[in-house]
Amino acid sequence: MRRLANGIVTVIVDDFGQEELLRRLADPFWFQALGCVLGYDWHSSGVTTVLTGVLKLAIRPEEHEIAVAGGKGKVSLKAPAEIEVASKTFGFGEEQARSLLYASRMSAKVDNAAVQAGYPLYHHAFFLTKSGSWTVVQQGMSVSDRTARRYHWLSEGVRSFVEEPHSAIVCDTVRKRVLDMTARESEESRNISTDLAKEGPERVKRSVMSMRPRYQTTLREWIQTGEIGKDYAVQTLSMPWNINWEALKEAYERQPRNYEELLSIRGIGPATVRGLALVSEMIYGRPPSWRDPVKYSFCVGGKDGVPFPVNRATYDKIIDVMRDAIERAKIGDKDRLMSLQRLAALSS
Repeated sequence: MRRLANGIVTVIVDDFGQEELLRRLADPFWFQALGCVLGYDWHSSGVTTVLTGVLKLAIRPEEHEIAVAGGKGKVSLKAPAEIEVASKTFGFGEEQARSLLYASRMSAKVDNAAVQAGYPLYHHAFFLTKSGSWTVVQQGMSVSDRTARRYHWLSEGVRSFVEEPHSAIVCDTVRKRVLDMTARESEESRNISTDLAKEGPERVKRSVMSMRPRYQTTLREWIQTGEIGKDYAVQTLSMPWNINWEALKEAYERQPRNYEELLSIRGIGPATVRGLALVSEMIYGRPPSWRDPVKYSFCVGGKDGVPFPVNRATYDKIIDVMRDAIERAKIGDKDRLMSLQRLAALSS
């Protein structure tokens, strides 16, 4: 897998450049197909962790002028240190290095706290080029049904970390009710959440306590909708008991100018984000978006039209690029033949 990945990456970088490789890693169709070509099952959550792990071994900063930081579980915690090493390797100044560290931290914070679908992150991979561009591929796992959800980010498409920042979100399960503070429809809720935090924790605490019993009485009707995972329904619809008041105190002292600054404060996590959003909805009549932001399910659709018809143009483009990269990669004939056979199986 490592040898083939190195060959494919080398061809794409040589022909199209580092930026194009990042764009393709940020495309869930291409990313999934690459995992299949390298020999991993398309329908396993492990394709994300294994593929990024293989790419981390196959991509060489001195050869490709790309570095990979982070990974699965505890390895993800090494991302900041590895980004700092890559920044020194590529000759970045302190400001650019801080910007990359911020991008890594905020992308993880957003997908853990601002988008709440019941998929806490356990994997975070950060790809960066010598020019300073970056791509994030991270994944969360649902405790209730053991399905996975993958989040793709691409720096050139990020205008704001808190409004529609993703290039794609992939999952084989679409939730009926998901708190998405990154949706455009959540703008007023974001603004009110920021204003509430700036008014101080005591004001927020009074609002939370005043509405908590009334909100809890409405839970049963929501749970009866058949949402996957009863625990998940309770978590997303109830006013949390574990709001971080110390973090809100810090927010009051710092007076964040916008929601991104609020979210960037350490300690502002899922419970605090949800509490502020529910106060915004119940007391001030400004609801956040509860629509699941998943954009794609599965790789490129199904032959039977489930969950949606196959996008032939996208599919054919992926296969053409992958076939060309495989045929030109500097790998053995046996590896080339096996990878082309896997590609043929995808296209059949």
